[in-house]
Amino acid sequence: MDLNSGDLNSPLSTGTTIIGVTYNGGVVLGADSRTSTGMYVANRASDKITQLTDNVYLCRSGSAADTQTISDYVRYFLHQHTIQLGQPTTVKVAANLVRLLAYNNKNMLQAGLIVGGWDKYEGGKIYGVPLGGTIIEQPFAIGGSGSSYLYGFFDQAWKEGMTQEEAEQLVVKAVSLAIARDGASGGVVRTVTINSEGVARKFYPGDSLPLWHEELEPHESLLDILSTSNPEPMVS
Repeated sequence: MDLNSGDLNSPLSTGTTIIGVTYNGGVVLGADSRTSTGMYVANRASDKITQLTDNVYLCRSGSAADTQTISDYVRYFLHQHTIQLGQPTTVKVAANLVRLLAYNNKNMLQAGLIVGGWDKYEGGKIYGVPLGGTIIEQPFAIGGSGSSYLYGFFDQAWKEGMTQEEAEQLVVKAVSLAIARDGASGGVVRTVTINSEGVARKFYPGDSLPLWHEELEPHESLLDILSTSNPEPMVS
């Protein structure tokens, strides 16, 4: 990499793979951890799942500065809203506030967001707020540069009424698949599970993730056979 090319002066981008999945009882959010500036990896262990309230979290992709600013504003307004109501905010209210900020500033922001959480009125909910500021309620949502590798996978793998364990395994598998294919996604996998019992965060180091396709170690390749002292004949 040419350090004089301007890469180090490029805006920080969360390139990213972000995922939100509903299951029977709550939601699971997941993300990789690579933050880049141009071709340079600025942070390999960033946290792209941001807490908005005790029961609502936000997955961020796009410009790191833009998405952090949105989450800070939304967290502030929701804190006031909770004090005025005297009870936790709903996921729908949080998602619509994210949508309002994203849409009203769409010409100045580069942000793709997923809002997920649980409330006593509607249970676990996932809302996608892609670039431009629209809002879509979905049983699952994927975003970021790694999402283009995952649409077909989710069409086949996601199913209604999954257990918490199945949903968590699906999210980790999907993020690891995107990391294997997308150069802007990498690092570790973080998940947040939200249900009626509260919030649970989990962390999956990069060396614990499954390997895919060309990442796998060669097995009985031609070079391995030729490098042995007494190569055995190849059998089909």
